[in-house]
Amino acid sequence: MKSKLDHEEQEILDAFEKGELKPARNSAALLSRLRTAARNTIKKDKRVNIRISGKDLTELQVLAIQDGIPYQTLMSSVLHKYANGRLKEKITA
Repeated sequence: MKSKLDHEEQEILDAFEKGELKPARNSAALLSRLRTAARNTIKKDKRVNIRISGKDLTELQVLAIQDGIPYQTLMSSVLHKYANGRLKEKITA
């Protein structure tokens, strides 16, 4: 399956193909930290049942399709970001 790259992804690929990218300093330590973070992020050891409105579920499914991911993954990601303080409620006047 070949996916379409967005503008930023295409720029990164072009830079890679031109040999313009440089390895990160201390890449072994960085790689180890990133692997640990990835393992902790994707570890799913609990099951949760929630009830949400049909409208909200449909909207989440549409957003997930636009991002090319399963809607359960999107929901899990949103909850994870909120729980870690990286997703804040937007207050509009």
